[in-house]
Amino acid sequence: MGFWLIAAFLAALVAFSLRAAMVRGRSGQAPAAAYDLKVYQDQLREVEKDLARGVLSEAEAERARIEVSRRILEADKAMRADTGVGNAPRSVNRLAGVLVVAAVLAGTMLLYKNLGAPGYPDMPLADRKAAADEARASRISQTEAEAQIPPDPTTQTDPRYAELVAELRRVVAERPEDMQGLQMLAKSEATLGNYRDAYAAQSKLIGLKGDAAEAQDFAALAELLILAADGYISPQAEAALNQALTRDRGNDTALFYAGLLYARTGRPDIAFNVWRALLEQSRPDDPWEPIVRQGIEELAFLAGVDYTPPAPRGPSAEDIEAAGEMSEADRQDMIRGMVDRLSDRLANQGGSPEEWAQLIGALGVLGDTDRAAAIWAEAQTVFATRTDALDTVRAAAQAAGVAQ
Repeated sequence: MGFWLIAAFLAALVAFSLRAAMVRGRSGQAPAAAYDLKVYQDQLREVEKDLARGVLSEAEAERARIEVSRRILEADKAMRADTGVGNAPRSVNRLAGVLVVAAVLAGTMLLYKNLGAPGYPDMPLADRKAAADEARASRISQTEAEAQIPPDPTTQTDPRYAELVAELRRVVAERPEDMQGLQMLAKSEATLGNYRDAYAAQSKLIGLKGDAAEAQDFAALAELLILAADGYISPQAEAALNQALTRDRGNDTALFYAGLLYARTGRPDIAFNVWRALLEQSRPDDPWEPIVRQGIEELAFLAGVDYTPPAPRGPSAEDIEAAGEMSEADRQDMIRGMVDRLSDRLANQGGSPEEWAQLIGALGVLGDTDRAAAIWAEAQTVFATRTDALDTVRAAAQAAGVAQ
C-alpha cells in the first residue's frame, strides 16, 4: 500500500505541474518583438543625441530615423500578431490540464499493472536467491517430467539398425554384468531416441563400475536423463551432474548443463560463473560453444558483471604437436574429423562468417572442392542480406577455387 501511495503522489505531482504550466500559458512572458521594439526606440533616442552633439549631420540623422522607424513598425506589427496566437482561452487550458492529470495518473497505474508486480513486496537480493533455491528444490521429478511428454509418432528407424540393437539387448540381458555391452546399449538406445532405455543402461553401467565410475559416466547419464525429459533438468539429472563435477570440475558436458540449470532457475550469478569457466576452456567446434557464447553476455548483465567473451580458441599446442607426430593419413583423418564436426555444427546451429570461411578453406586444403562449393552455395543463401559477412566467406571460397 505504501508503494501505491508514493507512486500516486509522484504521478500527481508531475501531472499538476504540467497542468499549472498549461493554465498559466504565456501570461507572464512578453513576446520577442516587444524586446526588439524597446531596442529600436533606444536607437532612435541615440540618433537625436548624436545629432545634438554634432556626430551626425542632419541628412545622416534623417536617414537613420527613417531606417529605425521602419524597424519599429515591423516590430510593432510582429508584436501585435504574436499576442493573438498561442494563448488559448483560460477555460480551455484548465480543461486540458484536467485531462492531462487524469491521463498521467491512469497511464501510470495501467503501465505498472502490465509491467510491474502489484501486490508483491520488495524482494532483497538474499530473498530472491532463497526463492530461486526453493523453486529449484521443489521442481518436478524425472518421472513426472517424462509423463508430460507426448509420444512422437514421426520417429523412423532403419530396420537393419533396429535389428542389431534388438540383438544387443538380447545379449546384454543374458550377460547383465557385461560393462562394454551396457555401454554400447546405452549409446545405441540413445541413437534410436529411446532415452529412457538408454539412461537405464547407463545407470546399470555406473552401478557395475562402483567407485571406479568416472566423471564422464555421470555426465553421460545426466545428458540422457535431460534428453528423456525433452530438455528439462530434473533433480535426478542435477544429482548426476553434481557427481560428474565432484570427480572433475572441468567436465564440459556437466558444466554446460549445470549452467543451464542455474540460468533457468533464477540464479544468473551462478550460471555466469559456470559458463564462464566452460567458455574459457572451449573450442569453436565444441557443440555447446555457440550456445554459451550467445547467452553468456546476458547472464553477465543479469549478474551485474562487466564481461567480454574471449575470442574463439584454435587448436592447442598439444593438438599441433600431436598432429606433427602423425602419419599423413592419420593427420588427414584428424583434419577431416574436425571439418566434419564444424560442418555439422554450422548446419544445425549456424555460426559466424569466419567459421563458414574456415570450413570452406579447410575443405579446399583437403581437396574436397565439390563439398567446398556446396558450402559456398549454402553460405550465399545464409548471408544474402549481409554483404560484409558474405565478402568474408567469398574470400575463402575464392582461395579454395570455388568462387569467382
